[in-house]
Amino acid sequence: MAEFSGRDLHLVKKALAIAVLVIERMPGPFQSGSDMTDMKGLLDQLIESDVELEHYAVAAHIAVSGEAPQR
Repeated sequence: MAEFSGRDLHLVKKALAIAVLVIERMPGPFQSGSDMTDMKGLLDQLIESDVELEHYAVAAHIAVSGEAPQR
């Protein structure tokens, strides 16, 4: 597996978070559950804490919807 650090690692984490969110929102037969599961697994390996995971979840929501999530 490739090793990433610094900004490259940040971009990989953000891209995975965005991809997971987009797949979760996809309807029916177009939703690739196996891809989503694998991406979540990779993200879990790269994320170091629940706080960091929340940061990337919020960033993904903003990237996909254009607005901050409702709290």
